[in-house]
Amino acid sequence: MHVACLDMEGVLVPEIWINVAEATGIDELRLTTRDISDYDELMGHRQRVMAERGLRLSTIKEVIADMGPMPGAVDFLDWLRGRWQLVILSDTFYDFADPLMAQMGRPTIFCHDLVVEGDRIVGYRLRLDDQKREAVRAFRRLNFTTLAAGDSYNDTRMLLEADYGALFRPPANVVAEFPRLPVAADYDALARLFEQAGARLEGR
Repeated sequence: MHVACLDMEGVLVPEIWINVAEATGIDELRLTTRDISDYDELMGHRQRVMAERGLRLSTIKEVIADMGPMPGAVDFLDWLRGRWQLVILSDTFYDFADPLMAQMGRPTIFCHDLVVEGDRIVGYRLRLDDQKREAVRAFRRLNFTTLAAGDSYNDTRMLLEADYGALFRPPANVVAEFPRLPVAADYDALARLFEQAGARLEGR
């Protein structure tokens, strides 16, 4: 049995923080894991900016409420679920992900928790350090074969841990640093890569 493990932002939905930056005019929040590979460093930057600019959780949720899956994402998820188990592995937070999951048929998602005081984000709790790779490793220990897709630095350890991993619409700097990972430019291409990989894994 295969388990397909997908990143969320950049693969199924637009980048939340980029949308927040555009909606609020706070350009310092445009940085994502495509730009900064160290997640603690990135979140520390975001927390400082939110505190300095007085950005509240409710404002972020309003932005997310106007977002939706990327074109073709729901059909791709339906295609995957018709073949294999599916889990979303994301470094976002349940407060952010919940309305987006509702629009995609509520696939299982493993992500993190925010620490909130009043209406302000004051910290976060990781589910587990390097949770994407550790989740894939756990699935493999359970004798599942794993196919994974992501777009950013923080996905690469998951992709390399999986039985098969591919990048989806990654930035050029990630492609250059991880040339061994195949690249899909759209959902049809990713479906073909997964289907071919699944067939190889079944026949090995």
